[in-house]
This record gives sequence, structure tokens and C-alpha cells, in this order.
Amino acid sequence: MAPNMIEANQPVLAIFGPTGSGKSAVAEVVADRIPAEIVSADSMQLYRGLPVLTNQPARPTRLVAIWELDHEASVGEYAELAHQVVDEALTEGITPLVVGGTGLYLRAALVDLDLPPAPPPGARPRFEELYDSLGPERAHALLVELDPRAAETVHANDRRRVVRALELAAAGESLARSPSRLWTRETRHPTLVFGLDVPKEVLAARIEARTRAMFERGVEEEVGRAVAGVLSNTAAQVIGLREITELPHEEARAAIVRRTLQYAAYQRKWMRRIPRLVPLAAEHAPANVADALLAAARERFPLLGQQEDGPSGIRKGEADHTGHTV
Repeated sequence: MAPNMIEANQPVLAIFGPTGSGKSAVAEVVADRIPAEIVSADSMQLYRGLPVLTNQPARPTRLVAIWELDHEASVGEYAELAHQVVDEALTEGITPLVVGGTGLYLRAALVDLDLPPAPPPGARPRFEELYDSLGPERAHALLVELDPRAAETVHANDRRRVVRALELAAAGESLARSPSRLWTRETRHPTLVFGLDVPKEVLAARIEARTRAMFERGVEEEVGRAVAGVLSNTAAQVIGLREITELPHEEARAAIVRRTLQYAAYQRKWMRRIPRLVPLAAEHAPANVADALLAAARERFPLLGQQEDGPSGIRKGEADHTGHTV
């Protein structure tokens, strides 16, 4: 393939699912079998300093731990980075494998979203101060005056979104943009999105076990270091920061489990709204789920990985563990 060229039939694969469904493990098996670049679509794994709390993968993954904890994240900034990474992989003949549980970030990586513009420098603190001085109800009432359509979609107590809606209204934009491209079927490249489905009782057991393991790995010390510094509004939303900071050990662990289960239910709703999603039963071993994923992917893209890889995902011309080339 010529440099800087993307063949029309090169696909992007994506894996979505609730927390604890095994997305990273399945992605790593897939990447062992075909030449693939794993790209994170997890809004909290973007931050450095919280690898245990945000369950960051041990395997090198693009767009993981790229921002400091004082960085104010935005979907628009993430989308620009994700598009660049995906296009670079395709140019090199490698399959981008976009993996994450943040629905909006997954969509942002795959499509050209019609996103509101980023706020001008200094605007965010000004509207945060306005919200705090007016209080939730009066700040929301102001939003009703400035942008009633956006006000209908935002609760008064949702400080972050009220502030964002106010700054957009002041700039002549709206948080409630229409027509929305969020659920468009049009993707930037041929794309197949898989949704990992796990029975609720299995998922609950996995979340409980993972939370217990986080505490055994020293998550409390990790959080202590993080909160000693400056946290952006978006970084402060990481599940577990507030619980570990404010509650005793056992209460914090139980609270994190409850909140994570609630978030998993929210992710399930997102999964039902993703166009043309291919569901996969994911209570099985990651290798078995990866087998099903690749089989389904090759039904649509028969040459997936065939031209680039040999046994176990080894690229042609590369040596395997015995020193033989394929």
C-alpha cells in the first residue's frame, strides 16, 4: 500500500460495553491475532496519576494517560486526537480497535460529531463563579432566559452542564444542537461496533471483585496523591475519588460498587442506542469472545488481517517466537 493512503475496504473495529464486561481483555486477544492498534475511548483513562482507580490497561494503548489531572477534558479535543490515531493506523495498514465504555467518546472517535465550539480562554471560570454566586436554581433560570431549549435538557443541580450551557449561550451557540449527529449511521471509515453483553449477576460479581482488588493494589494511597494536587472539573468526576476521600475504607468500597453498578446500567442504555451494534455474549473467557468477534468481523470484512498477519497475528516478514518468518 502506498504511503499516506487508506484503502477503502480497511475497517475500524470498536468494542463497547459496561464496566466489568471484559472489553480490554477481549481487545488484547484480538490484537494478538491480527495487526491492531488499541485506542481507548474511556474518558477517565485519559488522565495520568490514577491507573488503579481508572483500571488502565497494562498493555500499551493509545490515548491512555495523556493528560494531567488538572487538564479540563472535552469531547472535541478527544475526537481530534482519536481521529488522528485511527487515520495513522489505517495508513499503516493496521486495524484500529477502538475500545471503551464512555459512549459519547466512542462515537466521537468513529464519526464526525457536530460539537459545540470550545469555550474561549478564561470563560469557564467566569461562568463557574456566576453559577456559584447565583446558586443552582437562579443559574438555571438564567439559562431558561438565554437558551430555553438547552435548559430543558439540563438539571439545575448539574453544575458542569449548566455552566457549559451558559457559556455556549453567551457565545451564540447552544448545548442542544440540532440536527444532532450523535446517532448517525455514517462513520468516518467502514466500521463494525461490538457490544459486550454480560448477565447482570455476573457483571455485579466482577465489579465487586475488581473493586476489592483496587483496594488491595493501593488505590487509597493513589487517590491521596491525586487529591493533594489540582483536579480539573472533569477529572474530579472519576468514580471513587469522592468516596475514598470522604468515607472510611469499607464504606468507600461499598459506595464505589454501588456507583459503578449504576454507571454500568447507564452504559447498557447507551449500548442499546448505538446504530448497527453487533451484540456478543461476554460471560465467556476473553479468547472465546475474541473468536466470536473476529468471526463476525470477517463475515463483513473477509480480508481482515489476512494480508498482514500470519499465525497468532504475526505480520508477514516478521519473525515468530521460533525465529521463522511468515
